[in-house]
Amino acid sequence: MHIRVFLLLVMLSLTALGQNGNGVAAGEFMVEPATLHNLGFEWKIIGDDNRNAAVAVQYRKVGEAQWREALPLLRIGEEKVGRARNFLEYWTPRMFAGSILDVEENTSYECRFTMTDADGVSGKATQQVTVKTRGVPQEYKGGRTLHVYPPDYEGPKQEPSFKGLKEAYYGPGTGDWHVVYERPVQPGDVILVHAGLYKADRFDYVTTYGIPFEGTYIFTRKGTAEKPIVIKAAGDGEAIFDGAANARLFDVMAADYHYFEGLTFRNTDTAIIAGIKDYLGSSGLVVRNCRFEDVGIAVTTEYAGSKNFYLADNVMLGRDDRNRLISWTHFGKYKPTSIKSWIGIKVYGQGHVICHNYVAYFHDAICVSTYGTPPTDPTQQAAAIDIYNNDIFVMTDDIIESDGGVHNIRVMRNRGFNAAEHGLSAQPAFGGPVYFYRNVIYSIPMGGALKTGNGSPAGVLIYHNTFIAENSNARGYSNWHYRNNLFLGVNHPDRPVLGNQSFTAYTTLDYNGYRPNANDKPQFVWAAPAAGPAGTKLRDYELANKDYQNFKTLAEFQRATGHEAHGVLVDYDVFKNVRPPDPTQPHKIYELGDMDFSLKPNSVAVDAGCRLPNVNDDFAGKAADLGALEAGKPQPVYGPRR
Repeated sequence: MHIRVFLLLVMLSLTALGQNGNGVAAGEFMVEPATLHNLGFEWKIIGDDNRNAAVAVQYRKVGEAQWREALPLLRIGEEKVGRARNFLEYWTPRMFAGSILDVEENTSYECRFTMTDADGVSGKATQQVTVKTRGVPQEYKGGRTLHVYPPDYEGPKQEPSFKGLKEAYYGPGTGDWHVVYERPVQPGDVILVHAGLYKADRFDYVTTYGIPFEGTYIFTRKGTAEKPIVIKAAGDGEAIFDGAANARLFDVMAADYHYFEGLTFRNTDTAIIAGIKDYLGSSGLVVRNCRFEDVGIAVTTEYAGSKNFYLADNVMLGRDDRNRLISWTHFGKYKPTSIKSWIGIKVYGQGHVICHNYVAYFHDAICVSTYGTPPTDPTQQAAAIDIYNNDIFVMTDDIIESDGGVHNIRVMRNRGFNAAEHGLSAQPAFGGPVYFYRNVIYSIPMGGALKTGNGSPAGVLIYHNTFIAENSNARGYSNWHYRNNLFLGVNHPDRPVLGNQSFTAYTTLDYNGYRPNANDKPQFVWAAPAAGPAGTKLRDYELANKDYQNFKTLAEFQRATGHEAHGVLVDYDVFKNVRPPDPTQPHKIYELGDMDFSLKPNSVAVDAGCRLPNVNDDFAGKAADLGALEAGKPQPVYGPRR
């Protein structure tokens, strides 16, 4: 028999087995682009109608003998993601997906995945791969060094020198000659930008900067991972690019592997645009140790083919109100505000790392693009994106949005203070997993620690977060799992501490701590289908069951639902020094000051959690603690590392 015919018959038999019963047929296994500290994987399946298959994960450094356990992959499939007003209706495919977290950069790991099912596994039940994490991007040491000075600079110069950045990048050209590129930069070159103000009179036809009318630096050269094109401050003082209130300051959509370091960008609507959906986008963009002031958007791409950005250690300051918290919707005594600054960072694509940034005074701080139906090509979907150790302050909407993410979006160890609408958002997540873990969120006057309301997100893992806000707006989601979190109400007169609606019976909540509000309203509000057969039989729940169950106490909620069997009540005395926000002053902006979110050694939150392999293996006591910070462990570094 011809080998192709044989393989086709095998696949047809596996398909029939998977579709006709509870057994599982293992399909395509995919390794996502590695980031610096995380590895992501996807494994397609057929069958498993009763949803009892599982995939165990082990890993070790190449050369080590001992395997380590990681979280199992998340079972995904047949969850509806949709928003009727945008004609969005997406059903998640049957598969497993998940990450190995917090591994070392620039290191090779052996990763082993074992699929089991009491009803039988057909196909290859074990996968083993070797994957190497990326290292921090580095400039090429063998390229040319080009020196840029402001056109009006008259002091001594290092050679070769150029009047303005465009001349160094493309060669001289003004007026009609500004698109004549006869001496372009080469891969591996380093352009050193010396101190001064770079602000073109963009309405001057022959501006020396060579960027007439739009005032935009449009870069189109291609660097490589080994030989990037580096544009960085020379170190002799601040190098400032002022957009003179233009629309776009830097356009790198057609330019791969460009590094911006140590520069200041200001007075522009979009400082760096790196991609537009369905049009064009770059890969390998690095923006680090830069400062953004008076900008509407700092860095953005919504191009599905964008890959491997590294956006780190930047300060990004928008234009929104510094003195009061005002939403784009209405709450409190102030009318909704118009958008002055939209987004600090927004990305789509794969392999992006967004870490250690300080972002303040925007509509949203850091976002995955709310893209809509994911591309059919899995290598173009939003996956393998890391957002960690960022420090976020005063947003008119949300702290971090994973909206539009498909698989392995990792939001971890961030700190967010003061968001008018919500803390962490996943509306929608297209199957997941989206990881929200070890984040500290403080002061969300609308009560939305987590946001789900638009799009029916599916596949979110909420582990070890500290929310000084109610989780009262998490409604209309599927396949979510809460473990080891703290949710502390802020004495709101009308709000519950938990208000959730799940469209799937297999959503789970356990080992979480709650501080209910002291009002006469139910504090635990819950809606979900009755436990039973999973998968396609739950598709109609969104339309068939809108009934909520209301419980005054955690004990009532535990008895009636079976959730939170190990959940506990907590209060602000579990922390070393945290004060609740004042619900009567929703516009007040709170500073970190002397607040300390570390747990007191003997508080009820200590040792009250469950083990989550590869997440809390280093817990100090008899069990893991609740919340973002394990007692006795060093606190994370939030924001820039300088």
